[in-house]
Amino acid sequence: MTPLPGCWRGPNESAGARCANSRRAGGTQGARGADAMNLDAFNPGILLPALAAGLLVTATHVPLGMQVLARGIVFIDLAVAQIAGLGVILADVLGWEAHGAAVQVAAFAAALAGALLLTWTERRWPEVQEAVIGVVFVLGSSTAILLLASNPQGGEHLKELLSGQILWVGWERIGIDALSYAVLFALWFGLSERLGRVGFYVLFACVVTISVQLVGLYLVFATLVVPALATYYSRGRRMGKAIGVGVLGYLLGLAASALTDLPSGAMIVCAMAASGALLALLMGRRSAHTGEAGL
Repeated sequence: MTPLPGCWRGPNESAGARCANSRRAGGTQGARGADAMNLDAFNPGILLPALAAGLLVTATHVPLGMQVLARGIVFIDLAVAQIAGLGVILADVLGWEAHGAAVQVAAFAAALAGALLLTWTERRWPEVQEAVIGVVFVLGSSTAILLLASNPQGGEHLKELLSGQILWVGWERIGIDALSYAVLFALWFGLSERLGRVGFYVLFACVVTISVQLVGLYLVFATLVVPALATYYSRGRRMGKAIGVGVLGYLLGLAASALTDLPSGAMIVCAMAASGALLALLMGRRSAHTGEAGL
């Protein structure tokens, strides 16, 4: 997506920062432009596509997150997402077009290779699978740092991979990714009994490959794990509650980012964690009151 006039693109910028940098350069105009900056931060043209991307990721990742939690492989998404990002970085090092088909193929191939590797290790050493996943994640992260070491913009590329660029997501990208998600989840729900563990890992690799490039690694992990974890002990309507946690996290995070001029990705993660913790606390109190009433 092409940056708006007068705005620069940074991996950790907030909604306000996206359109306020030109004002900051004005020096004496900074104070007078503060109110206008806050108004620009709530520009629907900026926030609505970001919110739509967040809702799309929430709707697709909450069911996957529940599966991940049930299988006891919580950190697999971090490992596979990191490997997918490594594929993107490798494509960039090779000089391929940033958003071309070759980069998508590289990211998917890397994620698929990582998923198949983890499938094999789970069969070979199931008792230490979580440790193996951790090693794969650290190895992928270290390799990414080495590949970017000679790149003057390497630090920015790495931050973009981790924090994402949710404020720069366009409607065209959202439409394409929504269609891709629909195909993948149609396969999952239609062939769930025949997919097996290998099929689940392959499907997971495809979904994560799309999502990392849409919202970044941190938001992918948070959306997968936080809603599922917050509702783990829920006695009813768990899916609805979990999706609610994700939606509330994106809504509050984007709004808080616009108000405080802080990075959107990190703010969404914190808002989602707070929403999940609050829901878990409320459910815990309700369970305690129900138990006391039954005595």
